[in-house]
Amino acid sequence: MRILHVIRSLHPEYGGPAQLVRCIVAAGPRLGWEGEVACLDRPGQPFLEEVPFTVHALGQNETVYGYSRLWVPWLRANIDRFDGVVVHGIWQYQSWGTWRAIRGRRPYVLFPHGMLDPWFKRRYPLKHVKKWIYWHLAERKVLRDASSVLFTCDTEQRLAPESFRMPPWDAAVVPYGAETPTGDPGLQIEAFYQVCPGARNRRFFLYLGRIHPKKGCDLLIDAFLSIASIYPDVDLVMAGPDSGMREGLEAAVANAGLERRVHWPGLVTGEARWGAFFASDVFVLPSHQENFGIAVAEALGCSRPVLISDQVNIWPEIEADGAGLVGFDTLEGTTSLLERWLRLPEEERDAMRLRAHACFEGRYNLDQNVSELVGFFQRMQ
Repeated sequence: MRILHVIRSLHPEYGGPAQLVRCIVAAGPRLGWEGEVACLDRPGQPFLEEVPFTVHALGQNETVYGYSRLWVPWLRANIDRFDGVVVHGIWQYQSWGTWRAIRGRRPYVLFPHGMLDPWFKRRYPLKHVKKWIYWHLAERKVLRDASSVLFTCDTEQRLAPESFRMPPWDAAVVPYGAETPTGDPGLQIEAFYQVCPGARNRRFFLYLGRIHPKKGCDLLIDAFLSIASIYPDVDLVMAGPDSGMREGLEAAVANAGLERRVHWPGLVTGEARWGAFFASDVFVLPSHQENFGIAVAEALGCSRPVLISDQVNIWPEIEADGAGLVGFDTLEGTTSLLERWLRLPEEERDAMRLRAHACFEGRYNLDQNVSELVGFFQRMQ
């Protein structure tokens, strides 16, 4: 079986969807199927050279929407090589252009990747007006004609109709998966220390993701600053690409005189990414909106508990499995998460690490969830 994945970008800075596609397609050969990717990146970009599978980079412009005149002709010429298509994301040209090219010729499933969450409607009401126009002109048809609309958890599926009146659809929950960590954790930890030397020999909270207001990064910085004097042996690592707020956060840290205890290694990839999880004490994500959070699953796979807000949509599963702590997406809630973790007896932290790994194996193992995704196409044959 051969499956085509279409996505706006495979750049690591694109976050969870790009990471998920990389993991899924790389896992294909060992699971008995083949995959290729079509994206709206420009050809020849360095990050594409590191991808271990076939990528068709068809981008032509740098707009957010990503229109490319190459997209529809390429799909129409190549779609017969594939048994099905997975469309990742909406509101950009990869979804509408794919619908135009393949409707009626091949089945496709659609992952909205949290882009139908009503948080965006509340947070950005003017943008929602533009999305309303897109919805009626294009995206509603994309969802209507999908063989299935796939959500990463029950909460994401439940919330989606609060944004728009949904067309008739076949909806299903297929959780994100994460790769099972392989390699030598000791070497991976050393790789992390090479890019973040200030964290060596320090106990630290780990944030790994875009430095973006949606992620609650300001809450995490303010919460850490409020407890830093009480817990002088604990640092904070803020790993990820900047989306425009890092300068202000660094200024707040400097004003508190804590530059040596808050570390900013930037985008961390490859072995160093796994090393960041293994070297950390616990993973933190106080996001205001998160349909899943692939870094949450990766942390669990490394036996690291997660401290998350109740706006990370998989929080009920995390709480039910005892794999982490959950709080409100407020300064008080985030501060409480950090303090609750630090006050746990060591034996309880150790027990939670075991439960974190069990949660990963039971819910978020990549091979298990990819097999479920492939099953949608097998049933359509």
